This record gives sequence, C-alpha cells and structure tokens, in this order.
Amino acid sequence: MSLQAVASRYAKSLLDLSLEKNVLDGTMSDMAQMEAALESKDLVTLLKSPIVKTDKKLSIYQEVFGSKMGELSNTFFELVIKKGREAVIPEILTSFKDQVNKHKGVSSITVVSATALSDDALAQIKASLEASSETLASIDVVTEVDPSLIGGFKLKIADKLYDASVAHRLEQMRKTIVEQ
Repeated sequence: MSLQAVASRYAKSLLDLSLEKNVLDGTMSDMAQMEAALESKDLVTLLKSPIVKTDKKLSIYQEVFGSKMGELSNTFFELVIKKGREAVIPEILTSFKDQVNKHKGVSSITVVSATALSDDALAQIKASLEASSETLASIDVVTEVDPSLIGGFKLKIADKLYDASVAHRLEQMRKTIVEQ
C-alpha cells in the first residue's frame, strides 16, 4: 500500500473518531502541536529509526506529549507507533489537515509570487477563487515569496498547480526556440 494511502486511512479514522466523540477542535490543536514538534530533525530521526525499539519510542512519546495532548490523540499516536507506522506521521498530519478542511468546506490555497502581494491583489485573487468552481465555499490562503519567479505567480489548489510566472513563460519560450 502506498504511503499516501496509509496516511489517508489513518487520518480518516482519526477524523471520524474526532467527530464521533465531538473533540475535533482539540484533536486539530493536538495535530498542530505534533506538526510543530516535527520541525525538530531529532524527533523525525527518532521516529524513522529502525534501531530504536517500539517500547522506547512509546515511552519517549508519553514523556514528551502524554500530558499535553487529549486522550484520543494519545491513543491514536500510541496505536500508530505500535503498528510501526510512526515514520508516516508527517504524511498523516498533512492528510488529516486536508480532510478536516474538506469536511469544513475550506479550500487551502497557496499563492507563490515574486514579491509580497498587496492586500488588494490578495483580495482580488481570493474573490476570483471564491467565484470559481475549483474551490470550496471558504478559502484559506497561504502566501509565499519566491524571487526566482521574476514576476507573476503560482497558484496551488489541492493537487493542481497553475503557473502564471514570468520564469515559466520564459522557459516555455526557450523550449519553443530550441525545438525549432
């Protein structure tokens, strides 16, 4: 089974249980806390290490997170570790966030531009996206700056990427010239 399929199944189970027990907000907070903790390369290395035994990983998890997370989140992460799927936790967190957004009717959009976007430009992009059939009822926009784009922007909606950057257009022209 693919990594994404495994992550999706675990995330779906967590979402369903959170909704059933009416603790979705708490679970989302716990998942955000775990995502922040995974910024530590040491933690990621520990999770992926085949040398560290499951019992040791469980005791480390309990020591670090046990009192800071809800009962459902603790049980979930303990199960993931016992099943030997701890290396998939980052993908599970991403899938969980995507599934929660879908459940709530929120589309997560990433806009990458060469320079920081003004509030007016961002509002125009958001209004256009809300009117389109590509997004759900509500939109959560994340902006990034990448000077290598030269100008224009890239727009990522779910698994689709729209590239309206100057760098992309120049690359297309270069390929056309080389082909001739």
